[in-house]
Amino acid sequence: MDVLLDNWSLYGEGLWGTVQLTLLASLLALVLGVIMAAFRVAPVASLRAFGTVWVTVLRNTPLTLLFFAVLLGLPRFGLVLPFQTFAILALGCYTSAFICEAVRAGINTVPVGQGEAARSLGMTFGQSLGDVVLPQAFRSVIPPIGSTLIALAKNSAIAGSFSVVELLGTYKTLNELGYSIVWSFVWIAVGYLIVTLTISLVFNVLERRWGIVR
Repeated sequence: MDVLLDNWSLYGEGLWGTVQLTLLASLLALVLGVIMAAFRVAPVASLRAFGTVWVTVLRNTPLTLLFFAVLLGLPRFGLVLPFQTFAILALGCYTSAFICEAVRAGINTVPVGQGEAARSLGMTFGQSLGDVVLPQAFRSVIPPIGSTLIALAKNSAIAGSFSVVELLGTYKTLNELGYSIVWSFVWIAVGYLIVTLTISLVFNVLERRWGIVR
């Protein structure tokens, strides 16, 4: 308990850093994931190809390698941003590939006749997707999206290795101060549990309210 009480501000700063990374990267992942899912079911071949390449490359690239590519590669091309912003980009883009596939699976559960009926009423592809298909697909993809965002929260620990303030990175300072590494990691684990259980609670509420009752 001493390691927590003596370093409350350090743990708090690390926890807040993890929460920020999780929230901002989740928003980016959700936006990009839905866009890429729309691309993958679009009637335009070039959009389908772009969505397929996006998902294939990101899902099969190790996240650590993606961090190296974004945090160390982009500055070489003149794009200089805070490391936290680069970490959000890496986490958000990586996770968007998994969000995309979850949303696309949900779209495939919607009867084809729904989209055809919408288009027969004069709706464009974008209107039928946004107003008819996606609202129905959303109900079936709440659990997998929740699981994906929980994984994102845990993946944010990689950012600590790139000078980004987050929860796991606090162990370096605590180790230098001579605190027990075991208890340091115990309280770090508690912090991650707080974040992941909060996400789980939010999506459980969403599922009870809007999910498909089986």
